[in-house]
Amino acid sequence: MAVTDLFAVPAGRQPVDAEDDEALDAYSSTVTRVAERLRQSVASLRVGRRDGRRPEGTGSGVALTADGLVVTSAHVVEGVNHGVAAFADGRQYELELVGSDPLSDLALIRSRAAGLTPVDMGDADRLRVGQLVIAVGNPLGFSGSVTAGVVSGLGRSLPTRSGTNQRIVENVIQTDAALNPGNSGGALADGRSRLVGINTAVAGIGLGLAVPINATTRRILAALQRDGRVRRGYLGIAGGTQPLPPAAADRLDRKAAIGVVEVVQGSPAARAGLQPGDLIVEVGGQPVSRAGDLQGHMIGAPTGRPMEIEVLREGRLLRMTVVPTELN
Repeated sequence: MAVTDLFAVPAGRQPVDAEDDEALDAYSSTVTRVAERLRQSVASLRVGRRDGRRPEGTGSGVALTADGLVVTSAHVVEGVNHGVAAFADGRQYELELVGSDPLSDLALIRSRAAGLTPVDMGDADRLRVGQLVIAVGNPLGFSGSVTAGVVSGLGRSLPTRSGTNQRIVENVIQTDAALNPGNSGGALADGRSRLVGINTAVAGIGLGLAVPINATTRRILAALQRDGRVRRGYLGIAGGTQPLPPAAADRLDRKAAIGVVEVVQGSPAARAGLQPGDLIVEVGGQPVSRAGDLQGHMIGAPTGRPMEIEVLREGRLLRMTVVPTELN
């Protein structure tokens, strides 16, 4: 028998490719489809400084528009002044920084390109624990790498810092999809190839974190594109989600509010009369229940203008007027 006969398809049998297609289960089919779609939109980034003050580093980025707007992690482009984006089809483009926001670990860059394949945007607020997610990036320099896993947890917190300012990025996505150095700035997508997160950190073996794509981060990206920075109002409180007492929950038709843990002395919140133990139920006429809701109100908030806040204190609803200052 000739060696070539070993590879012949017996009569009545389908070609190997057809058998492979049939053997792919729903999980594999989904991952394969998402990978094929996302790899077109994810770039490998090489960044550094021309003066050599920072060694060249690598990361990932995701194309948002066909004309070259790319989102990545702020820490990937921190302190750099040149870079190159390489896409899966072999095209490479020089980069320029549009804007960076270390307090959300998001940045926008522009590649001098046309005809990119922009990613479809999703909403991380709709994710559920156990849902399939796919990460696409360039770990350790291996471009176009794909890993898959599930949403291990939601509502995680990621501390970020810019100078003396510290902020907690709320509702960070925890996943067991394998992430490694170089994945930062890459895509985390759902089973329909929609971008739901920007991979940002490896917190441990089998524990990766991604900044969610939701209404708040969309406002951050819009501000970066428009102004190159994010202006935030400052109230001077620390807190988190707390359940409402049953009577208040029935009255307000909601289950949670923002519990005030600390009020900075001399801050706008202190001047307005907020106290530790207050439960913030409404800001600017909109109901709030998470710290992320309040932070969303602070993005682009006009400083020096009064803002109405409603709090629950000792069973009573109180309205206060606070005048945010700008977070420097």
